[in-house]
Amino acid sequence: MYNDYIDRIKQVYPEILIKDIEPNVIGQNNDVLIINKSLVFRFPKYKLGITKLKEETAILKSINNSLTTQIPNPIYQSFEQMEVGQVFTGYKLIQGSPFWREEFEKIKDKDLVKKLALQLVTFLIELHSIPIEQIERVLNKKKKNDVTSDVKVLFNKIENKLYSFMSKDAKEKVSHMFESILNNERNLDIKQRLTHGDFGASNILWKSNSSEISGVIDFGGIEIGDPAYDFSGILSSYGEDFFNLCINLYPNGSEISERVKFYKSTFALQEALHGIENNDHQAFVIGIKEYR
Repeated sequence: MYNDYIDRIKQVYPEILIKDIEPNVIGQNNDVLIINKSLVFRFPKYKLGITKLKEETAILKSINNSLTTQIPNPIYQSFEQMEVGQVFTGYKLIQGSPFWREEFEKIKDKDLVKKLALQLVTFLIELHSIPIEQIERVLNKKKKNDVTSDVKVLFNKIENKLYSFMSKDAKEKVSHMFESILNNERNLDIKQRLTHGDFGASNILWKSNSSEISGVIDFGGIEIGDPAYDFSGILSSYGEDFFNLCINLYPNGSEISERVKFYKSTFALQEALHGIENNDHQAFVIGIKEYR
């Protein structure tokens, strides 16, 4: 498989002299190759991911100068043949390692924890402040759905595709969880923002030697949506205490806390949905196990 990817890169960019290849197996939606320890190439695993990668690439090019935290800047791309194995993007490697919870929990300096929280929240404030009109121009389309419409779409998918695999108690619990959000009038007028969509430990890079966030990667879930969703990744990755620290740094953060916890509670179900929709049995089993 990786040889096919290398052949495709050479075909499109013959000037790249490939001396070293290192697969990165973390990505759920893309196969990732690190070339010559300096370039990252991403190939969609599924047909559904091809258009998403094209949109992600266009958005990243548009917003790269709007953020103080380093993000991927696609300098290589291939969208001529919209087929799995042919489509890819490439960018210069951002130095750093995933900021796993194990690394976070080693930090005992409270001032450093506050500094890291400020770095992450500053990134989100900058991202969420990018004008929606700019993104709609880049994609040449308008975002029609509001936040509650997106939640309804997710709920319908879960009902139609997952409920047959779930216990009666689990179905009642999930239905109540979604209805609590959908029936709350305060959620009808949520202002949508540009969101990362998968703002968790695997996509937050940090340098332990300088004790700072060095970059944010994998914008495969980037979209116009509810800014609360990005904080759910922080809550899931680093726990409630650090989440509270972060949400208090975000303008009007207390207003989105309830939705943050709701989105976090849907992560396993979304994993199961991904498995169903992309024929990924392992993802389905992992996601559905607590709802059997």
